[in-house]
Amino acid sequence: MTDELDIPDDLPRTVAGALERAAHRFGDEEALVDGGLRLSWVDLLAAVDEAARALVASTIQPGDRIAIWAPNLAEWAIAASAAHRAGAVVVPLNTRFKGAEAAYILNTARARMLFTVSDFLDTDYVALLGDRGAVPDLEEVVVLRGPERPDTVSWETFLARADSVPDTAAAERAAAIGPDDLCDILFTSGTTGAPKGAMLRHEASIRAYWSWGSVVGLRRGDRYLVVNPFFHSFGLKAGILASILKGSTIIPHAVFDVPSVMQRVAEERVSMLPGPPAIYQTMLDHPELNNYDLSSLRLSVTGAAAVPVEMIRRMREEMTFETIVTGYGLTEVHGIATMCRHDDDPEIISLTAGRAIPDVEVRVVDENGTAVAAGEAGEVVVRGYVVMTGYFENPEATAETVDADGWLHTGDIGIMDAAGNLRITDRIKDMFIVGGFNAYPAEIEGAILRHPAVNQVAVVGVPDHRMGEVGMAFVVLRPGTTLEPDELVAWCREEMANYKAPRHVRIVEALPMNASNKVLKYQLRADAAASLPTE
Repeated sequence: MTDELDIPDDLPRTVAGALERAAHRFGDEEALVDGGLRLSWVDLLAAVDEAARALVASTIQPGDRIAIWAPNLAEWAIAASAAHRAGAVVVPLNTRFKGAEAAYILNTARARMLFTVSDFLDTDYVALLGDRGAVPDLEEVVVLRGPERPDTVSWETFLARADSVPDTAAAERAAAIGPDDLCDILFTSGTTGAPKGAMLRHEASIRAYWSWGSVVGLRRGDRYLVVNPFFHSFGLKAGILASILKGSTIIPHAVFDVPSVMQRVAEERVSMLPGPPAIYQTMLDHPELNNYDLSSLRLSVTGAAAVPVEMIRRMREEMTFETIVTGYGLTEVHGIATMCRHDDDPEIISLTAGRAIPDVEVRVVDENGTAVAAGEAGEVVVRGYVVMTGYFENPEATAETVDADGWLHTGDIGIMDAAGNLRITDRIKDMFIVGGFNAYPAEIEGAILRHPAVNQVAVVGVPDHRMGEVGMAFVVLRPGTTLEPDELVAWCREEMANYKAPRHVRIVEALPMNASNKVLKYQLRADAAASLPTE
């Protein structure tokens, strides 16, 4: 595929217009499947506009922030799309947040309304939030699923308000939205500090995810199991929005566990299954993998600091994916900056995150902001329409991240080849220095994953009296295997330069991950500090 994309004449300039186009173009084809609920595109637009009219009846104004704190459910997608149709701004909340963390986001965004659930995995999010006096701008809590709680209303009660406004109210609101208006504020994970709200625009979202869908080969009629959380840019943009633009059936999956995913793939004839590498590694090593009919799987999109070549090979051979595409992005650039093309050579797909998407610039620069030569490491910077408007009401943090020339500094270390294909080697903050040599955890992790007993691994730097820092590897073994820490240390010394080889290894049952399946390395550093002897 070339970088010249075929842009249809009817492509809207706002997220609010995307669903209307889908209803006209895809009509009675299946749009959304969740349990017994099966909606066509026409049905989905009607359901969304009913909820949008209910927002209008609830005095929600264009630009007001609407928060959603719930797992991947049909109601999540409907509520978010309704907020977009009504001109409001969607603020997703991480489902693993505790009450204080949720309150921080709600207060920072000054959200007027919250959609949530009161009974999910034995968790009552309304109860978690606690005293509503701690969130003074929050006027109402709507319970999408589960019992109503004091000072809340049910989803059904909320929807009934739609009858009090004209049938045209949603379409009129949607028509008034401008391409540069905000559609979402996505808060960063907060793993290194207080979360910041990246402000994302309507037209930029449309352009980015039309490009994304075209580049990865998503197409009309694909059946898309969205396991990535809707609160994350991947689930919201590459999941819901890309499906609306391309005409792919949205199949939300609320809780990732391997048997339930494989069962739904078989039952719903899923063709598109995206996710971080940890998902595929877990599936590949599951003892029941061959007990399910996964022959419908066609397309996979993955990406992280380390995408092991061996995992890509096994996905092709053991899971029969036709197309596996890797990419790179972050919240501040709508979740997308580079992509492999689905017709790229396997080596490019396996070893890189591809090249910049159309109309976006990506460079690798030194500490002075000067582009480095091909093959040299530096910080990845991004410029173009995908860059956020800024952090919500935080100009200081915005200025620290986006420079005067419009380059967004990602904090990621990368290497770009002569053709512009980018390989992410690590986070600047994760790099550690062993006796004067830079050690990149992602590179070390990729090497350790070649060991036949290793399923997952995360490497962090820990203090060392002689070397300054050395590596410590936290390792999850493949089922049915055994491995002693000293054995792995010895193996590493045979396979990689001595300064890269971890000096410490701990075998663990699981790695700590956030709801986006990213390893929480700060927690591993804390665990290491608590367990290693002081010198």
